[in-house]
Amino acid sequence: MTCIPLHLEIGGAQGKVEGHVNGLAEAGLLGSAFPQAAFLPSKHYARRPAEHYREADRLLILSAAAIASEPIYWVDLGLKNGINLGFFTLRYYSLAYLAGIVLGYWHLTRMIKAPGAPMAQRHADDLFFYCTIGIILGGRLGYATFYTGGSTGIPSLWLHPKELFALWHGGMSFHGGLIGTTVAMAWVAWRGGLSFIRVTDYVSVCVPFGMMFGRLANFVNGELWGRVAGPDVRWAMVFPDGGPLPRHPSQLYEAALEGALMIVIMLLVFWRTRARYRPGLLTGIFVTGIAIARFCVEFFREPDQQLQSFAMRTGLSMGQWLTIPMMALGLILIALALARRPLASGRPLPA
Repeated sequence: MTCIPLHLEIGGAQGKVEGHVNGLAEAGLLGSAFPQAAFLPSKHYARRPAEHYREADRLLILSAAAIASEPIYWVDLGLKNGINLGFFTLRYYSLAYLAGIVLGYWHLTRMIKAPGAPMAQRHADDLFFYCTIGIILGGRLGYATFYTGGSTGIPSLWLHPKELFALWHGGMSFHGGLIGTTVAMAWVAWRGGLSFIRVTDYVSVCVPFGMMFGRLANFVNGELWGRVAGPDVRWAMVFPDGGPLPRHPSQLYEAALEGALMIVIMLLVFWRTRARYRPGLLTGIFVTGIAIARFCVEFFREPDQQLQSFAMRTGLSMGQWLTIPMMALGLILIALALARRPLASGRPLPA
């Protein structure tokens, strides 16, 4: 029978490791086959059959290695989830939504002053109002549809309509917010006699602002953390509700990819190229970029607890499955936009 030596060089961190072991044991992650002798001083060895190694054992080894390298503890960062005004706590998550919407509106007003704009200021004002409603309602209804009911283990919000309005309980869906915003843009375009696809082109340039602020707020709140990280991830963090093991700060990954990177891409494409004269091109770039970023980040993000069994069965998380049609749609929009002649702008068009 093959045996594997388990030799943990943890030195003075042994007490912390034992504390993490106890935490994992209380959480039911340890099997009875795991020997207590595994955490003897470094001069001792614990040997056990290779076939007894399980996922919980791997987590223990990662825990010991991470503690030995002193992981970052989120609580030590001194972050708070809001500003206490005495009678009311102004939460950063709400401020993030507000900052994203206001900054997006400000940038949209700048964009429509440039040549080739498909709308006037009054249309931008309508978009500001209706898209705000679309983000909130769509995000909440999307969460109720994709992340509650069925096999999720969470009672469906559709069966408890009053809970749909309890925004303070949390629960917003990115894909639902995207659908809500799309409906809002369609309404404004139809009402004002505007080209729907050109409206989406201009709005898509402004959306990444909100994406970045929203993910930063997730990090400040210590929520939506990532998967357990290996000892080589020096920036891994121990989150308050994420168990004793260091995890990927996937909120920051999303803020960087879905937010900062997409802001740079969309601003450069709009202001430095003639993309605005090719209807659908900006929208296609945004949808494709966001979908790819989200798909990649999901490999580091911990699936929602109620959907972990779904991810294990299908091999992909719910977020990844929802991004696949987004990628296809974005690529189709890009192909169609490049296949058509650009709009006339009163200036010489590039060859």
